[in-house]
Amino acid sequence: MSFRSVKPLTRLLPRRFRVLLRRHGPEALIWRRRVAILGGAVLVGLVALVFADMADRANMLFQSAYRRCWWLPFFMTPLGFAGIVWVTNRMAPLARGSGIPQVIAATRNPEAALSTFVSARAAIAKFFLTAAALVFGASVGREGPTVQIAAAIMGRMHRLMRIPIRSSVYIAGGAAGVAAAFNTPLAGVAFAIEELAAAYEQRMTLLVMAAVLIAGMVSLGLAGDYIYFGEMRQTLRVTQAIIAAPVAGIIGGIAGGIFSRLMLAAGATSFAPMAWLRARPVTFALGCGVVVAVIGAFTGLTWGTGYETAHGIIEGRAVPAWFGAAKFVTTLATAVSGLPGGIFAPSLSIGAGIGDLLRTVFPDYSPGAIVLLGMVAYFTGVVRAPLTAVIIISETTASRGLMMPLVASALVADFAAQFVCKEKLYHGLSQRFLKAAG
Repeated sequence: MSFRSVKPLTRLLPRRFRVLLRRHGPEALIWRRRVAILGGAVLVGLVALVFADMADRANMLFQSAYRRCWWLPFFMTPLGFAGIVWVTNRMAPLARGSGIPQVIAATRNPEAALSTFVSARAAIAKFFLTAAALVFGASVGREGPTVQIAAAIMGRMHRLMRIPIRSSVYIAGGAAGVAAAFNTPLAGVAFAIEELAAAYEQRMTLLVMAAVLIAGMVSLGLAGDYIYFGEMRQTLRVTQAIIAAPVAGIIGGIAGGIFSRLMLAAGATSFAPMAWLRARPVTFALGCGVVVAVIGAFTGLTWGTGYETAHGIIEGRAVPAWFGAAKFVTTLATAVSGLPGGIFAPSLSIGAGIGDLLRTVFPDYSPGAIVLLGMVAYFTGVVRAPLTAVIIISETTASRGLMMPLVASALVADFAAQFVCKEKLYHGLSQRFLKAAG
């Protein structure tokens, strides 16, 4: 018997029962909202896992080609950059870049954003083009794109269930995306508070928490209880932390602030050569690809997300002193080129390079702990979200014994970064998307 045939029968029920059925039955708004949250969060977790696997395979494909023909990136990477930017600008211009600024912009007009900033077209393009960028050796991460994809999924589920879309829907989706991408539920909540929500509303607490926990459970159930960077149990004595945390915070925060300032300036400066290149995005992307190819081919360490190198540095593997600077340049060149792709993982890799340099400054301190201070400081300097940075580092390394030094380093980095770049990176980029769309 269909629902339509059952509906007239409800008229035979007493009026009080009809009212209760309308308010609390399967067609009630509260139940449709729960279905949208549950279904959206489960789908976010599944898509995040598929996206992670696809990104890893894309990265391995490039690394395999590079090992066979070290000179191949000189042609492959610049042409790949140009081709991806051409496709992005032609098919889905709102898929370029990280994806987090688009979600922030989407919260300004939630209903309209479902067909613009977090549309199905933008999400699908982000999914495949970010993987394509990794195939060509771009220094990008998948975490930022996962945020945009997750927000689009959550918005589409609410539209499917005929529920009014509020900004909290995208915030919950983005937070679930961070939780599933890093397998870090607490970081997802912190990210929602610090970055996505300009004003964190009490009524959206349940929505964010539910989405994050469900997406995290799906990721945990299918991928297992893994720690993103591996377990790190080293600690610092109080006297060591008092010295090392501020030093790491100042150096990492200034470096991260410089990255943000350069990235924002690339899209706004009136410097004639840059203005000329911005008017020719494919040519600009080709030039950025040349920079990435030259540095990558001669160093062999700056391709892709940088996850393997960062993991190795944390475990004590030696890298050249110039690694952090080289990864900084390739990540900046990739980020300003207009390719779809995030900066989370590359930023953590750059931070690991800074931490490796700090190990020479503090040779008697626990080396892994010093590296984590460099990572949290640089990441905070870039995204200006100290709570998120601390929780991500803590959860991805199981380094709970370092919580206080990490917090101290992050707070100092946030303070130091403001002297270099007053505008927060993602919020500055979101304003440009709003202007371009409006």
